[in-house]
Amino acid sequence: MRYLVRERLFSISDDFWVTDERGDKVFLVDGKALRLRETFELKDASGAILATIRKRFLSFTDTLDIEHDGEVAATVHRAVFSLLHHRAYIDVAGRGRLEAVGNIIDKNFEIRDGDQVVAEVSRSWFRMRDTYGVDVAPGENDALIICIAICLDRIHHDGERG
Repeated sequence: MRYLVRERLFSISDDFWVTDERGDKVFLVDGKALRLRETFELKDASGAILATIRKRFLSFTDTLDIEHDGEVAATVHRAVFSLLHHRAYIDVAGRGRLEAVGNIIDKNFEIRDGDQVVAEVSRSWFRMRDTYGVDVAPGENDALIICIAICLDRIHHDGERG
């Protein structure tokens, strides 16, 4: 399934809808204000919370945790050194490590589990400004992959600011 995601969460209180390729509202990204650390909630169309994204402040690299039912489901962090490509790692509970490789800055990269592509992210699929597409492979957890893409966008945005 291919989704349309708004690029760059400039404000912690930004809320926006993630739509599918038909334009149907599928996920709401709810930026939570008035918290000590940056927090976003991913909700389904009915408003049920599917996951919570929290920025980890005391870490060596930019790191965000994706929580589900009070447990950390995945941790997304930028690679310390990566000479040839932009690279980030995603540690998924019960699955192991995924890797985001490609041009993360320009939103043209893949999320891989070893040699298997679990998602592709690209700006080129849509002509709308400040958006990118996330194409999730069949059988993958769409909500988790959307959260990972949002985390990667946030890490990149924080890197530009810092």
